[in-house]
Amino acid sequence: MSMMITLAVLLLGMVLVVPFTKRLGLGSVLGYLLVGAIVGPQCLGLVQDSKGVKEASELGVIMLLFLIGLEIKPARLWTMRKTVLGLGGSQIIVTGAAIGAALYYIAGFGSQEAIIVGLGLALSSTALVLPLLSDLELIKTPAGRTSFAVLLMQDVAVIPLLAVLPLLVDGPHDPPADVERTQVYIAIAMIIAVLTGGRFLVRMLLQAVDKARASEIATATALLIVLGMASLASIAGVSTSLGAFLAGVILSDSEYKHELEADIAPFESLLLGMFFVSVGMSANLSLLSGEPGSILLAVFALVAIKAVVGIGLIKLTGRRWDSSIRTGVALSQGAEFGFVLFAAALKEGLFDDAMFSKLLLIIALSMVTTPPLMLLVEALLKRFSPKTAAREYDAMEDSGAPVLIIGFGRIGQIVGRVLRVRRIAFTALETDISQLDFVRRFGIDVYYGDASRPDLLRAAGANSAKAALVCIEDEEQSIQVIETIRKHFPHLNVLASANTRQHAHRLMASGVTNVVRSTLHSSLLMAERLMEALQMPHAEARRTIELFRVHDERALNEQAAFWDDAQKVLQNARQTAQELEELFESDAKSDLVSTQAAQ
Repeated sequence: MSMMITLAVLLLGMVLVVPFTKRLGLGSVLGYLLVGAIVGPQCLGLVQDSKGVKEASELGVIMLLFLIGLEIKPARLWTMRKTVLGLGGSQIIVTGAAIGAALYYIAGFGSQEAIIVGLGLALSSTALVLPLLSDLELIKTPAGRTSFAVLLMQDVAVIPLLAVLPLLVDGPHDPPADVERTQVYIAIAMIIAVLTGGRFLVRMLLQAVDKARASEIATATALLIVLGMASLASIAGVSTSLGAFLAGVILSDSEYKHELEADIAPFESLLLGMFFVSVGMSANLSLLSGEPGSILLAVFALVAIKAVVGIGLIKLTGRRWDSSIRTGVALSQGAEFGFVLFAAALKEGLFDDAMFSKLLLIIALSMVTTPPLMLLVEALLKRFSPKTAAREYDAMEDSGAPVLIIGFGRIGQIVGRVLRVRRIAFTALETDISQLDFVRRFGIDVYYGDASRPDLLRAAGANSAKAALVCIEDEEQSIQVIETIRKHFPHLNVLASANTRQHAHRLMASGVTNVVRSTLHSSLLMAERLMEALQMPHAEARRTIELFRVHDERALNEQAAFWDDAQKVLQNARQTAQELEELFESDAKSDLVSTQAAQ
């Protein structure tokens, strides 16, 4: 079958099946797996070259890791080091040991087989988990952040796992340790070179292409960066996914970030779908029909061990039960890198083709279980959690942004847009979930969090920020947030918006010197245009508005001293209004005299 017909068959299957599984709430990943199983050699046999499809579709995983890297600045990656190394490393070791022990003592595996299979099955699928968490709107939550950190550590761990594989082989063909050390040194040197010099070289390339003003060349350049970094990583003995991830990280604070995302995203989505189609095609379903009991028991044991160990380890770090359960279940399947590791083990003679086929089938079936299990977990958590329980706040890392925007409603969004075009980094916090979900559709990174909590402000970067803009419409909540900031982060230059005059007075009483009333300037502009519509000269209308603004600001500052005394405020307001009327009358008389004199 020609490649064109193969692609047509695969695309037809994706178009027919994936929307159906998404409509059932099972997600797109399960749909892709089903397409592969149906059209592959094990079922209808419409596509026989599963290996060729898999090799091409692995580009989807590479592009996914590149896009993830674009969202993580180096400073943020550094703040995640404890979770990545500590929790991620513990998950691999403890889970690998648990699975290996079960294989050795219960299944009768040899020690070498048990070690490598245990560690290989301890890995989880980055390509499955991250899109699934995104579909469930969990990617920004603590469960999503923790899952990503563990998956990142697993991707890095593939390098040493592949390096030590030959050491587990008995016989005279063991490679010398010097070779292994050399490969590790090369990998470390490659990572350092990419993080230091790669940023400048890639930016120079992007600047040169940008001057050409050719959109097709820009797209080709984006693909070149991803594939080039992945190829460089492969040459250095590092996983291609890690190379693509590092490429994204070094460009995360680049002015070309959003253009790169727009160029890569369409390819990533399609090729990632193809990857899961290839997984479904490679599953040897005849083994399932021949040994259904042992295969399904192995899948159940794998998912159960990984979920239980994951939940326990994550809970030990102090996270909430719901976050621990979500993360543990999300990481309970086998990984695409398990295919790579077991293929290398097969080549080294650690086990035979029959064992290799069983392991691939177990991994593929474990992937199938994750989407429905995640849906079940979400349903159970919603049902048995207290009705008053609030949505868990997003996990945040200090990105080093100089500005905090607290309240990302009408005012906060406009300020954020201005800062964005001037390339001034900011971290935004919002508590209105509907507003949060709406804003995120436009690719704006806003966190769900209560800014009256010092720990969340600290996590958002309040210690290193220079200014905080409080744009919360609720008067009591805004005062509470400002009091928290003044108490715990006194170095911050605080600006705040006020909805009413009383709100402005309360903000000033709380120590805020930069208070902007949200409706004042728009109301004055409307008044100015109304007077012009009534044929008042533009200069006169502008002068009227300016006089009114100056007097009103002066009155606001005067009333701040006794804002809680309604009688004094009323008296001051009447006095100010009378002064303003007298000033306008005086100006009108002066204009009349000037006109008569001119005549």
